[in-house]
Amino acid sequence: MRPRYHFTARSGWINDPHGITYRDGRYEVFFQYVPDSTIWGPNCHWGHARGEDLFSLEELPVALAPGDGDDGIWTGSLALDDAGAATIFYTSTARPDLGMGRIRTATPVDDDWIEWRKGPIVAEAPADLDLVAYRDPFLRRDAATWRMFVGAALTDGTAAGLSYTSPDLATWSYEGIAASRSTHEREPIWTGALWECPQVVDVDGSSVLVSSVWDADALHYAAYGIGTYADGSFRAEHWGRLTYGPSYYAPSFFRDAEGRPCLLFWMRGVSDVEAGWASAHSVPHVLTVTGDRTSAAPHPDLERYRAPEASEGTPLGTAADVVWDPQSDAARLEVRSGGRVRMALTTSPGELTLHSDAGPEAMPFEGGTVRLILDGPVAEVSTSSGLLGVALAAPASDYVVQSSGGLLTAWPLR
Repeated sequence: MRPRYHFTARSGWINDPHGITYRDGRYEVFFQYVPDSTIWGPNCHWGHARGEDLFSLEELPVALAPGDGDDGIWTGSLALDDAGAATIFYTSTARPDLGMGRIRTATPVDDDWIEWRKGPIVAEAPADLDLVAYRDPFLRRDAATWRMFVGAALTDGTAAGLSYTSPDLATWSYEGIAASRSTHEREPIWTGALWECPQVVDVDGSSVLVSSVWDADALHYAAYGIGTYADGSFRAEHWGRLTYGPSYYAPSFFRDAEGRPCLLFWMRGVSDVEAGWASAHSVPHVLTVTGDRTSAAPHPDLERYRAPEASEGTPLGTAADVVWDPQSDAARLEVRSGGRVRMALTTSPGELTLHSDAGPEAMPFEGGTVRLILDGPVAEVSTSSGLLGVALAAPASDYVVQSSGGLLTAWPLR
């Protein structure tokens, strides 16, 4: 079963979303893509989709494919200059050392952004750093200067974001390490030996670094730092963990049609191999910063798809938007389908646990409301303490949601 509100490719494997851009009344979404396989391979392409919102995307022809010196087209970013002209910045990989990428550009042949022409390599790993990984450019505008951050891993176990500047998106100068943290630092959280997709962004008047935590070819979770940013340098004052569970990875930052700061994630484990597709993207989430915490909530565009509110215990179909206020440390919410419990949420002091056929997954919980998005084989949970995402067994029939404590509101998604 495919989810309806989480993007999947018609066939093949997808992972990291990137280059998400709102223009001319619609969203353009690019993503890492292996079109002929249901497992990841190094010969990644840039897939492309478009829609009026991020819940109704139409898949388009591949934007960039291997060749012309690229063994793989890996994750990157997209920038619009003052005239609205687009440039893609992507990780160009080459055998045998795929982990050490190069930063290359591409530009659209015309304004429909369907066909792209590859450009030059504009940045490579600095010779004065002893690196074992280099990839994932992210661009932002700092007044009149363009800034590019690239994820890196040093041989001593330091994860870093490297900083480059450009006046025109064409010529780039390396400026040094913008932010770094050792894999040996464990408190308050561990942030790994490589930051994949490090992004320094502005949220609610604060500077936030969002990154994916990687170590020894294992993909862990998304983490963040809140701190100060100036002249290409970020210094964290607080570190936190944004995601929990086995599914979320590779968040991609973008601003929506209203200018709100948002993230879109790759969701692992969601697939139908017999149907020929693997992996999905999350629903988009809006970022907020309160004190020393960054949190995320499903994008308000999802509310457009709500059918009239359903009473507790009423069949919801296979997609639903649920808001639950547990109001105690011993509450339980059950999601049933086909006559049995397919998923449950339980509270205990300081913790919220999601139970499914895949086993329990826990996250911190300090009370307040819990948002649950059900979409066929996907479940996403958001609270003020973070996000938890899992892949579920496809429902045998309509979902029914019931709670043994607190207040529950549910809307089928039409």
